[in-house]
Amino acid sequence: MCILVGASANLEVVDKFCYLGGMLSVDGDADVAVEARIPIGWNKFRQLVPLITNRDISLIRRGRLYSSCVRSSMLHRSDTWPARKENEVALQRAEMRMVRWMSNVKVKDRVPSKQLRERLGIDDIILILQQNRLRWYWHVLRKEDTGWVKKCMEYEVEGSRPRGRLKKAWTEVVQNDCQACNLNREDVVHCGRWKKLIRTG
Repeated sequence: MCILVGASANLEVVDKFCYLGGMLSVDGDADVAVEARIPIGWNKFRQLVPLITNRDISLIRRGRLYSSCVRSSMLHRSDTWPARKENEVALQRAEMRMVRWMSNVKVKDRVPSKQLRERLGIDDIILILQQNRLRWYWHVLRKEDTGWVKKCMEYEVEGSRPRGRLKKAWTEVVQNDCQACNLNREDVVHCGRWKKLIRTG
């Protein structure tokens, strides 16, 4: 399906598309983005396998390399994802497979995930996802009320509401993050407090 723009230009109508490395879908959820970023993370991981599985390199250094190169590519543009539980589970599964590979530990060894992450000096990917959202939310709140970014965040679509439970919006997700970190809008003027609370969660 195409729509006519001007006298001769046609634009194709699609269900999803890539913009600046992030996947956007007509549904407005994070499913497409997560499905796209996990393989990208795996591709980056496999490129670095000779380093991040090298036993001559300490686990802490491997963890830092993983965080800066692999995880960052897997969570690219995640600050705007309205992530659902299913998305978080998919990211955690992918990360723990990588963590066990780096640590040379198999599932049958029954080593707790938390212990493996501590050996590498990394946090749970869900915590990093939350920090990314709150960091972006802090930037948005500090913008002028007349700015288009803030207007987009607070915009309410007119029209009839569809039947059934609505999909969780980004604003709802980030409000849950704020409650979990004991943050409110007034804290936005206290840069140090905001950063400290999102790190300690």
